[in-house]
Amino acid sequence: MTGRHPACPPIQADAYARLERRIGRCHLNQRLGIEHDFEARIFGQGRTFFHIENWNRLHTLLRRMLKLSLLYRPGQRAARRIEIRRNEFRLPHLPEAFDGYTLLHISDLHLDMAVDLPDALIRAIGQAGHYDACVLTGDFRARTFGPYRGAITGLAQVRPHLDKPVFAILGNHDTIRMAPEIEDLGVGMLLNEAREISRDGASIFLAGVDDPHYYRADNIEKAADPIPEGAVSILLSHSPELYRHAAYADFDIMLSGHTHGGQICLPGGIPLTLNARCPRAFGRGYWRYHRMQGYTSAGSGVSILDVRLNCPPEITLHRLSRLPPQ
Repeated sequence: MTGRHPACPPIQADAYARLERRIGRCHLNQRLGIEHDFEARIFGQGRTFFHIENWNRLHTLLRRMLKLSLLYRPGQRAARRIEIRRNEFRLPHLPEAFDGYTLLHISDLHLDMAVDLPDALIRAIGQAGHYDACVLTGDFRARTFGPYRGAITGLAQVRPHLDKPVFAILGNHDTIRMAPEIEDLGVGMLLNEAREISRDGASIFLAGVDDPHYYRADNIEKAADPIPEGAVSILLSHSPELYRHAAYADFDIMLSGHTHGGQICLPGGIPLTLNARCPRAFGRGYWRYHRMQGYTSAGSGVSILDVRLNCPPEITLHRLSRLPPQ
């Protein structure tokens, strides 16, 4: 594919040194090597064999079909109307200090897909109301390859409107080169890591893994290792495909995105594809697997085309509760 698409800029020496200290030379070199070998590949690599987001000719065909059917403009307008959804996670062992603690969940931002998408997200954030922390579950960039400056610029527009602590992970559209620049915006990146969140002498733990879908750079064991047994733990994973691993690693909650809920769906919100190797019930909204509860966001942004049909974009407020699960 070399020469057929814009190349991702080389990693700067200071960024390399910073990431090496943080995640280790092995993980960093593996991630950079996989990015170099497989970016923009249509077939092969990752948990699914076919990657529609990298097939430019199909994108052109889809755009023409939607325009001919007069659905393109309505789909563009729908993609800018971001809904605010609410969800409750019931955890009887939740520390009392965290009863009512609320996470604002934003996924699949794809901020450089169109110049007005950051403004649409800012409007939705302004209408969300109270939350205690924000989590971003990956896919800041529109393409899976090439320059990423537009995505960083878009995030820089959005970040001042998030007035609480923000944590994030990388998705399958994101290069690890972005991580230091995202952190410089005041976002805590979780690269197979966990953070303790303390409140009134009590703690819960927030963990995040690197992209498990395309780059398969996740290390759930490393992310879970610092979490004490019995502590309430939340895992951020770009794709819900890690549900089994997360459940058996004793996570209480898993927050994901990646699927866009289908983005272009049949009437009734029936997705044509979810691009993830997991049960379709895990492709959007609340779900359970054994003891673990999960939520897969339909995402705030768009991929391939800046349209949505029968599948509104969303940001989600997750409230933690000490009540028994329903």
